[in-house]
Amino acid sequence: MSQLTTDPSLETHAPSNGTIILIADSFSSTGADTLRSLGCDVHIDPTLSGDSLVDAVRTHQPHSIVVRSTKVPEAVFEAASQLSLVIRAGAGYDTIDVAAASARGIPVANCPGMNAIAVAELTWGLILSCDRRIPDQCADLQNGTWSKKEYSKAAGLYGRTLGVVGLGRIGIEVANRGKAFGMKVVAWSRSLNQDQADELGIGYCEDVLNLARMSDVISLHVAATPETKHLVNGSFCSALKPGAIVVNTTRGAVIDESSLAAAIEEKQIRVGLDVYDAEPGSGDNSFANTIVQHDGVYGTHHVGASTTQAQEAIASEAVRVLTTWIDSGEVPNCVNIASTTPASTTLTVRHLNKPGVLSHVFDVLGRRGRNIEEMENVIYEGGLAAVARIQVAGVINAEGLSYIQDHEHVLGATAAPIRPR
Repeated sequence: MSQLTTDPSLETHAPSNGTIILIADSFSSTGADTLRSLGCDVHIDPTLSGDSLVDAVRTHQPHSIVVRSTKVPEAVFEAASQLSLVIRAGAGYDTIDVAAASARGIPVANCPGMNAIAVAELTWGLILSCDRRIPDQCADLQNGTWSKKEYSKAAGLYGRTLGVVGLGRIGIEVANRGKAFGMKVVAWSRSLNQDQADELGIGYCEDVLNLARMSDVISLHVAATPETKHLVNGSFCSALKPGAIVVNTTRGAVIDESSLAAAIEEKQIRVGLDVYDAEPGSGDNSFANTIVQHDGVYGTHHVGASTTQAQEAIASEAVRVLTTWIDSGEVPNCVNIASTTPASTTLTVRHLNKPGVLSHVFDVLGRRGRNIEEMENVIYEGGLAAVARIQVAGVINAEGLSYIQDHEHVLGATAAPIRPR
């Protein structure tokens, strides 16, 4: 089994195909070797962060940056003249300034689901630690204290209700393990409906507060977005059962830690945390977050995805994204493609597959102030003809169509309004 590459050397390997890749984190040596075998110039330095990352980008001018936990702020994009792709070797991408990337037309991709089993395993370690107070028992034994009577008060998990908040790949893995423990599983997710819940053999909650009210154990697995920021807030904590268990292995921003701290004191909530609202940066070993000082809080060091199995799977997916992008220009798992555009008209142009046709069409649109939002050009069998489908902001009238068709290689053109979805 390969080892994670931790050599901070920025030495370049292998004959170059012109693609420069900067990996600013630990990365599977197998994945790095695969990229080098393709002729990429691969630079690896897991110590990079902040100004040192900006300096490395300015020096090497990579076409692609790959990170795990390293933050990629706007300053990185400002320093990169030929950056064309950023890959988060993991699922969440809140450590990347996606707005800065999007403003420069740089795709951001992630590697979703590759760490699902690893995170689910740690989630269950935290659930069991909360229920059986395993860390406290270990500490007492190490201190020479035998407290069997105290630790014989665990509630147990069988027959109790597990509430899963967010039912992506990790949430499903956690739910499956909950069923294996003999728990009743209910879930809330923005994309979940009753039919999907029935197919998975779990209960469906339409409201996250109802899930909080009915669950003995709650596990959080939603992405960090403006909509999920402080999802666990005062109202959520008020709905919790006394003595409930709350586990967060997703992102710290999902929890309002002050509200959770109050629930720990007032309701004797037990909490398992792998992530925190304020975490140290790369290379900083100090941790000042007071949430872990409360009794009944069991914490780990944001290591949910940090198993060799998960990192190999994530590296393999990152390599797949890179090789697809190098070979075709397409970016699998791209997270910052616009879901909507100002396009209001679809222009369809049938044309001979000759040079200059599309430039003629673009010239007509540009002169009439019509911006192209999306387009595709499909070549037909034999390579003689093609159809361009162009989504345009604004209306194209008969006169505009006439100008477009006024070209010897244009076979026909139509314009139709885009129906609202």
